[in-house]
Amino acid sequence: MMREDVVFTKANESERQSMVGSQVLLDLYDCDVDRLDDLEWVKTTLVNAARAAGATIVETVFHKFAPWGISGVVVIAESHLAIHIWPERRYAAVDVFTCGANVHMDVASAFLTREFRSMRPMQRCFMRGGHVPVASQPRSRKVRAST
Repeated sequence: MMREDVVFTKANESERQSMVGSQVLLDLYDCDVDRLDDLEWVKTTLVNAARAAGATIVETVFHKFAPWGISGVVVIAESHLAIHIWPERRYAAVDVFTCGANVHMDVASAFLTREFRSMRPMQRCFMRGGHVPVASQPRSRKVRAST
């Protein structure tokens, strides 16, 4: 599985402490599962991934689209796991966000990759909510035409 980990050192320890959470974006390509459009199976699988990761489940919301496709979210006390599936493309996009150190996102990612039998999983990891200022956009100035 492709993985991009963030490595923190003593030099950037304060930056790590200022983060509010971490996020994994998991692209599951070439899934070999007949149940990609099975709402109950997808819901159970995402809930089981949250449990395996040690998350505290608060609520679930899932929707099946016509003619196919599923979107869903498992709200956890630590944040969420969300999924969007395109069965016709054999593709699932997963977002795992946590603001707690107790949730093992790598366990959730490995669980979902295995259950969806993705032949080409791609994972990107992000630290979120650091105190890095965003450059402001220059304000547009109105120019008066001279007469």
